[in-house]
Amino acid sequence: MRRSHVTTVSLLVALALAACTNAKDVLEPSAITPPSTPGTQGSAVPAPSPADPATAIAGNPATTTTPVTPAQSAAILSKTRLQIAPIVGASVEAATPLTAELQTRARQRGITLAGSTDQTATHVLKGYFSAISEGKDTTVIYVWDVYDPAGNRLHRINGQQKAASTKSGDSGGSDSWKGVSPATMQAIADQTIDQFAAWLGGKAG
Repeated sequence: MRRSHVTTVSLLVALALAACTNAKDVLEPSAITPPSTPGTQGSAVPAPSPADPATAIAGNPATTTTPVTPAQSAAILSKTRLQIAPIVGASVEAATPLTAELQTRARQRGITLAGSTDQTATHVLKGYFSAISEGKDTTVIYVWDVYDPAGNRLHRINGQQKAASTKSGDSGGSDSWKGVSPATMQAIADQTIDQFAAWLGGKAG
């Protein structure tokens, strides 16, 4: 009996020691915490941060257009010398008030007009007109092409203007122009110069 009791006690002691050893191994800090390096103790490795948008586009900045100021626009117009070519398609009676108003409106917008033989013109304006009558109503259709001195077309202005006709005529014939008042042609001239100035003055540089 005594030997059996001693054996039992010895087994219990051995199991207790084994349990303590296992517990020590489990609770050992080095077993659950990786070795730390100087400067990183107690802190996690930061995740890579998203690229800064400003930095990301620094090498390829977006193209931006600087608005033209009124002063810059006025300076551009003041350097312009516009030559008006003979009008194509309009009768002499209709072209006369048109040309006169083109000159007046151009001066109002600060644009200098160049004569037909002036070699210093910066732009040439060529107009093509037609008049179509339907009953007592006449519509003037116009197209303006803007050229540089070398003959390259730079811009196009087109539109139409209705006018109350006092006399009916054949569609597109010479009689159609008889129903077009000077006020109608003057309105076209104003619109033309205004659109030309807006296009030219809106260009940077």
